[in-house]
Amino acid sequence: MKKAIAIIVSVLFVFAITSVSFAAEKTAAPAPVEKKATPAAEKAAPVKVKVKQVSGDVTAVDAKAKTITVKGKKGDVVIAVDDKMLADVKAGDKVTAKYTEADGKNTAKSVKKAAAKKAEPVKMEKKAEPAAKPVEKK
Repeated sequence: MKKAIAIIVSVLFVFAITSVSFAAEKTAAPAPVEKKATPAAEKAAPVKVKVKQVSGDVTAVDAKAKTITVKGKKGDVVIAVDDKMLADVKAGDKVTAKYTEADGKNTAKSVKKAAAKKAEPVKMEKKAEPAAKPVEKK
């Protein structure tokens, strides 16, 4: 009799577990459908662009391609510039350029020539003149 009760309890236990697992499968939410973003939504999303900076000598100016090459501390950087910036710089100038990188192309935001150091005026020190000798009384 004990064996019969043990078998019945075991069968009920198995049915209980399988019914719980079937119930869990039915209540699981369906996988969300991925929506493709519309082109307008892609344009509306702000794209963070990091502005980089390089300072150094202009080693090359390519008027045809509208680019300048700046030799910085970490190497040469080729930057696309507009006509106004291109007219302001020439090879050999010391510049500081701020640019962004997009699609493997560096585009200048600003190019500023380094201010030429002004020669400081030579300070003429006045030599102390000897004090006038006191007049001796006779």
